[in-house]
Amino acid sequence: MINIISLISGTVFGFGLALSGMLSPSKIVGFLDLFGNWDPSLAFVMGGGVLVTAISFHFILRRNSPFFAPRFILPTKQDVDRQLLSGAAVFGVGWGLGGFCPGPALSSLAYGDMKVIIFVAAMVIGILAAKYATGSFRTAQPQI
Repeated sequence: MINIISLISGTVFGFGLALSGMLSPSKIVGFLDLFGNWDPSLAFVMGGGVLVTAISFHFILRRNSPFFAPRFILPTKQDVDRQLLSGAAVFGVGWGLGGFCPGPALSSLAYGDMKVIIFVAAMVIGILAAKYATGSFRTAQPQI
């Protein structure tokens, strides 16, 4: 059941990205071009997402457990360390250069564009390399 819910959620997310135009790298680069031809539309998409999340989390976290899992799995780490900063920097550079972050990149695979396929392949290789370098292949994943 959890896989079906995940598939439905991911599909709705992908459609939302497509509907808002966020699958277009030029839209992302336009947002990041603060001193050129700046496109503020991504700020409205982000703001809408933050607003919905802020309101819904207030109600969701009042529940004893999620609808489709026995318990909530929330992050507990709150400190800013080298791994967080370097990961954020790599994400930001990749986002700025490629015009994609992971969600839109995966959604854009549906277009079959070779640039997107190369980007996703590089992203997967980077994720695997980071897991190998940090030894996180050996850590246990939370069970739902």
